[in-house]
Amino acid sequence: MGMITDSQFHVLAVDDSIIDRKLIERLLKTSSYQVTAVDSGNKALEFLGLLNEDEQTNSQVIQVNLIITDYCMPGMTGYDLLRKIKESASLKDIPVVIMSSENIPSRINRCLEEGAEEFFLKPVQLADVNKLKPHLMKGISKEIKEPNNINNKRKGLEEIDSADRTRTRLNDTIDINNDGLPDLEIV
Repeated sequence: MGMITDSQFHVLAVDDSIIDRKLIERLLKTSSYQVTAVDSGNKALEFLGLLNEDEQTNSQVIQVNLIITDYCMPGMTGYDLLRKIKESASLKDIPVVIMSSENIPSRINRCLEEGAEEFFLKPVQLADVNKLKPHLMKGISKEIKEPNNINNKRKGLEEIDSADRTRTRLNDTIDINNDGLPDLEIV
C-alpha cells in the first residue's frame, strides 16, 4: 500500500455564503484537497446520500474524508448537520469542522461537545486549513482499523477488572532493596 497524498482526501465544504464557500474551496484546493462545495445542510445530506432518517438512499458510497460547515445557515444549521452526521451509523466517523464569523463560547463548546473536531472563526485562513490534516489522518486510520476495535478495548478493561487478575494493583508498592520500605509505588 502506497503513501496517502493530500489530493486523495475529499472534503465536503458547506456554506450558504458564496464568498465564504469560494474562499474555503480555494484554500482547500491550494492545499491539494479534492473539494465538493454545497450551499446548504440539506444539499450536504443529499450529496452524502442520506434521508431525513439518516438512511442510505443510494448504493453508491460517497467517499468523504472530512466535512467543514458554516454554523449559521438558513434551514439546517451547521450544528444540525453535525448532529445528523454523528447520529448516522455510516457517517459518524467522518470528522466535522464547524466555522462561524461569531465568536460565541457557548456555541463553540456545544459543537465540540457534540463531536466537532475543530471550530474555526471566519474568515478561514490557510493556517486553519493546515490544522485539518491530523483530523483527515484520524478518519483514514479509523477506516483501516478493525471494526470491532471498541469491543477489543472493552475486553481489555474486563480483563483488568477480573477478580483473578495477576497484575499489580494501582496502589501496590514494590520493595526493590528488600529493606522493608517501599522503593517504588505503582501509579
